[in-house]
Amino acid sequence: MRIQRAILSCHDKTGLVDFARLLSEFGVELISTSGTLSVLRQADIPVISISEYTGMPEMMSGRVKSLHPAVHAGLLGIRESKLHQEQLQAYGFQWIDMVVVNLQPVEELIARHAAAPDEVMDQIDIGGVAMLRSAAKNYRYVTAVVNPERYPQIMHEMRAHDGVVSFPTRFSLAWEAFSWTSRYDQDIARYLETLEIR
Repeated sequence: MRIQRAILSCHDKTGLVDFARLLSEFGVELISTSGTLSVLRQADIPVISISEYTGMPEMMSGRVKSLHPAVHAGLLGIRESKLHQEQLQAYGFQWIDMVVVNLQPVEELIARHAAAPDEVMDQIDIGGVAMLRSAAKNYRYVTAVVNPERYPQIMHEMRAHDGVVSFPTRFSLAWEAFSWTSRYDQDIARYLETLEIR
């Protein structure tokens, strides 16, 4: 399956512009959240906001933006399922073939807000983790990219296979995504354990 639609939401912008430019050259529709959106638009890469895609503005001071059925139905649907196809069409949603998300490390959050646990908790990523998990769960169809160091490999495969990422690579990326989200949650749990709030 050729990559046709991708969501990008990256704390670490290393290599992002080159990666997004390649996706765009393959005709991939790019969807992005605010910080990443700004970087891509500054690089003159065609991209739409997650709000444009879902038809809903960001809510709750940015806490709710990608937690929308248009996103997760597009990621989680089984492409061969007639029922899933019909449901997607009934609501006017589309398949999403790639998620490129990396998370701000918890230790950076703690360093920035060392004396304010509420501020640390406010910065914890929910939507990005949810998108990664949805994409990784459905690795049969969706490419979940969490590590910028994997961009060159994915770019090489897309060039070699006309915009397609191989099944073994999708499987490997899914494992990596779940590993990262697991560590992210463990880091948060360890941080909470240090607080004297009982």
